[in-house]
Amino acid sequence: MESNSRSAQSYTRYVALGDSQTEGIGDPDGLGGHRGWADRFAELLGAAQPGLRYANLAVRGRRAGQIRAEQLDPAVALRPDLVTVMAGMNDLIRPRLDRPALLADLDAMFGTLIDTGATVVTFTYPDIGGVAPITGPLSPRIYALNADLRTLADEHGVTLIDFELVDATTHPLVWADDRLHLSPLGHDLVARALADTLALPGADDSWRDTLPPVRRGTAEALAVELRWAVRHLLPWIGRRLRGRSSGTGIEPKRPDLLPILA
Repeated sequence: MESNSRSAQSYTRYVALGDSQTEGIGDPDGLGGHRGWADRFAELLGAAQPGLRYANLAVRGRRAGQIRAEQLDPAVALRPDLVTVMAGMNDLIRPRLDRPALLADLDAMFGTLIDTGATVVTFTYPDIGGVAPITGPLSPRIYALNADLRTLADEHGVTLIDFELVDATTHPLVWADDRLHLSPLGHDLVARALADTLALPGADDSWRDTLPPVRRGTAEALAVELRWAVRHLLPWIGRRLRGRSSGTGIEPKRPDLLPILA
């Protein structure tokens, strides 16, 4: 792919809002924590624009209303000139979806952040029914949310990265074993998509490239599905039934704007 020839805007204060994907679950940092696409993108941005400071307010398990209640005001207080918002998937996977409330929370976050003068970036979601077939009944919800995200982004002037349209985002290698979180390859894909969208030097659209197929026989495929259900799906259902969240007691990993370290 050819390098991006567009001119990148200069940013000095980047703040990421969201849930487990933005926190970086599925992408271990080798030190007992999590890296993730926001960290990866901040490193790319910091290399292109020295002096960048970066905060990550995301916490795993948070729904859009919680992100709005817990992260929006602290984000505004940091006076960012670049903000990313990834929110809504934890609402969609709950048995009961309050769609009007979800859209109201997204609308309020986008409006408030755009009013600060910051560049705001959000994302549509890939169809997780293509990642875990048992979640196929959630596909209509995802397509509906993506349509709403496109409308809200257009209304507010938010930059939208449309992952629904990219085949690579449902490739098995892009997802961790639990199929709820991105793998290191998936987090890298999102970071490169952001770099391309914001025209960072050296960025290109190779994140859109089709990945080679993973071929399994019927018996192997069934065994993979069974292991996933036992190791990940059933424990997740158990936590939901007990009213527990993976984010209980978790604080943002990077609540303050800090320099990007080599």
